[in-house]
Amino acid sequence: MTNSFFSHLACSYCGTEYDKAEINTFCRKDNCHQPLLAKYHFPTDFDKKILRERSSTMWRYKELLPVEDSQNIVSLGEGMTPLLEVPQMAAKLGLKNLFLKEEGMNPTASFKARGLAMAISKARELGVSKCTIPTAGNAGSALSAYCAKAKMEAHVFMPKETPDVFKIECRAFGANLKIVDGTISDCANLMSLQNSGNQWFDVSTLKEPYRLEGKKTLGYEIAEQMNWETPDVLIYPTGGGTGLIGIWKAFQEMMELKWLKKVRTRMVAVQVEGCHPIVSAFENGSPSAKVFDHPATTIANGLRVPKAFGDRLILKALYESKGTAVSVRDEALKAGIEEIAAEEGLFVCPEGAATWVALKKLVDQNWIQADEKVVLLNTGSAYKYIENLS
Repeated sequence: MTNSFFSHLACSYCGTEYDKAEINTFCRKDNCHQPLLAKYHFPTDFDKKILRERSSTMWRYKELLPVEDSQNIVSLGEGMTPLLEVPQMAAKLGLKNLFLKEEGMNPTASFKARGLAMAISKARELGVSKCTIPTAGNAGSALSAYCAKAKMEAHVFMPKETPDVFKIECRAFGANLKIVDGTISDCANLMSLQNSGNQWFDVSTLKEPYRLEGKKTLGYEIAEQMNWETPDVLIYPTGGGTGLIGIWKAFQEMMELKWLKKVRTRMVAVQVEGCHPIVSAFENGSPSAKVFDHPATTIANGLRVPKAFGDRLILKALYESKGTAVSVRDEALKAGIEEIAAEEGLFVCPEGAATWVALKKLVDQNWIQADEKVVLLNTGSAYKYIENLS
């Protein structure tokens, strides 16, 4: 047993509590239907020194995660990716402390491994055997891999324009892959039609509570890697936004655990100009985002999300942290990839390059100061995007 401190689930909006022993999706109350959050009863004497002897995976934080029996953990070694100093990039902008969290080193080469490892582990603990997901690419690959490991069925719905590598990957893992002519929202709509009898468990972004708990381990790792401090600024490429929400949740939990003395981080959401619902909402001071009609094609597949299901939680994190939201030109992403590669020998995905492009804008605006500690989040490997880049 993991001795998890997991207590219950609660709606992120209305606060309604749900039983952790039941299979839950999102809030069932009429006129709510918002994401559920995992809640914990943290002891007052849980010392972070216990981590010193733990394995270098995200499961080192097992007491702070929702899987309650370690026999149910489905792992491919995800997590504890490097937090790299990038001094040449920093020097170009006159910064002293610039870091890049390299998530391309996860299984299936992206940060989606964290969320899907957790979702599939908890699904297995709850007796689920068949899962489904709409995906722009990496989440489908990760679901397929972890379902293969767990001997569970995976049903993946993917836009036609997604690079072939993701389709090949899903099929290799034995997933049932459906190709859809449209966006990830169109994939979700078709998936809902074909899953009208709920024969498959839907692990769409934030439509189940546990992918978020995998992504929050990013926050724990960044704090641990920075000697139990948080950066001044964290720049996150935001499609569904689970990682941004998760990192902010982790920072609050570490305050409750007294592992942090303070959280000084300003969270930044980055989107592309052709699909920027969060940026528009933030600029208007709105608590939620509207659907972005007719999103443009982008080489950053993960950023083509017309409306995030967790839009309220994304915006809440930006407001609470005194952060901001930035849109960048799609044309700047390829140049950003090449610039990072030439300066630091790192081949980041287009979403990761978006954080670098956004950083340059924020430095130009004097929103970031030279001595502040800044973390860029690279969500995956550029090798998965060769078709988009060629």
